[in-house]
Amino acid sequence: MACLEALRILSRDKKVLAPVTTRENMEILMKKAKLDPEVKTLGDAADFPVVVEALKCLCNIVFNSPIAQKLSLDLNFAAGLCRLLEKCMDGRAVNDIRCFDLRLLFLLTLLHTQIRAQLKQELQGLPLLTKTLESILSVQWAGKYQAVTEVQETDCTIEALKALFNVTLDSWNVHSEVWLYFVHFLTYMRVFQELSTCGQTLFHFPSNTINLLSNVPVSCLDVLICPSGKEMSANNNEPDMEAIQLILDFMEKRIDKGCSYREGLTPVLSLLTECSRTHRPIRKYIKAEVLPPLRDVSNRPEVGTTVRNKLVRLMTHVDLGVKQIAAEFLFVLCKERVDNLLKYTGYGNAAGLLAARGLLAGGRGERWYSDDEDTDTEEYIKAKPNINLITGHAEEPLPNPMDEMTEEQKEYEAMKLVNMFDKLSREDIIKPMGVKPDGTMAPLEEAVHYTQIAEPDSSDSD
Repeated sequence: MACLEALRILSRDKKVLAPVTTRENMEILMKKAKLDPEVKTLGDAADFPVVVEALKCLCNIVFNSPIAQKLSLDLNFAAGLCRLLEKCMDGRAVNDIRCFDLRLLFLLTLLHTQIRAQLKQELQGLPLLTKTLESILSVQWAGKYQAVTEVQETDCTIEALKALFNVTLDSWNVHSEVWLYFVHFLTYMRVFQELSTCGQTLFHFPSNTINLLSNVPVSCLDVLICPSGKEMSANNNEPDMEAIQLILDFMEKRIDKGCSYREGLTPVLSLLTECSRTHRPIRKYIKAEVLPPLRDVSNRPEVGTTVRNKLVRLMTHVDLGVKQIAAEFLFVLCKERVDNLLKYTGYGNAAGLLAARGLLAGGRGERWYSDDEDTDTEEYIKAKPNINLITGHAEEPLPNPMDEMTEEQKEYEAMKLVNMFDKLSREDIIKPMGVKPDGTMAPLEEAVHYTQIAEPDSSDSD
């Protein structure tokens, strides 16, 4: 035991691993960790600390040594880890063994795509990991779509979710029945969010759950809103949006955190975008929560504390990935209609998305959505004539400075402005741009040329 503890500490240093990373030494550690195929049982409880320590050593060595990573393939670590998981199904006394078994399995699936394929096909890793997660949580199924659970081993739970994420990566042809457990798992997120106010570990629980759900084929995600644990049907058309609300709450907490948006926020925004794009009830619910009917348009869309305000601010974020997914999410909620998007965000905030999609001239995206129209509030209709389309908020009408000018003065000011633009253009300070008929940006001369070509013949011939 003391030797293993010393090895665990030394194995954190990459420079001293050469004597350890031999086939013979790795086989010894496998036997100590109960990964050898000849080992049939876990043995006495007194041996469990030795197993845990050996697994910790293997985690460090495999993480730090490319030689050990290659040996892990040759020695078929994955099969040994799966056998060990099967032996750990009963009893909480083996949770430490199970935790580091899952951690090592996560490392291997992260490092080797071959092991992911082996787990999915040969080793039946997905059912095994699902069963392991149920065992960790002491799940008791109350029905096909309902479960009662408790979380006592959060570290073990998170390691299982991380391993499952790697195993299910690129699994787009998985049948929806496989994912029912994880769908119900979302209903427990409220408990962990309440408990996580003081601890960061529990905060990773919903994050890893959402990462896992991002691997689920989008067509299967309607199970998220199945009412009373049953599939949607003609006789039961009231979806249960509790899971969706939990994801929305988590998204807002991630925004409020104010950092690590690419790692922490983009997965949940991507998940909500795909749910909204594919499932109409989910889109309608999310839009009602995120983009409720406009009433007060006195402030700019990015100013305020609502979810809409926070997402609009992200549309001009410095991180391109964050900016794109936030804009795409709002665009999908608006049924990919430019006029609807501009109503909620203003042209300035949406310009990046519209330019990338070739929609600067207006229109809508390629995907078809239902034709139900949004109803504007009386307050919005009244304020609409005064709304600045660029900023997206109502402004007090200002006096027109040209009202008191003569025609000669107007012409003089117009030519003065033209000369200023011409000078800036010639000095390459600015480049005048225009919108082509396809909605994309181009230099002004090119845009005018395309517009002239696109104009229909004006002859009156029959």
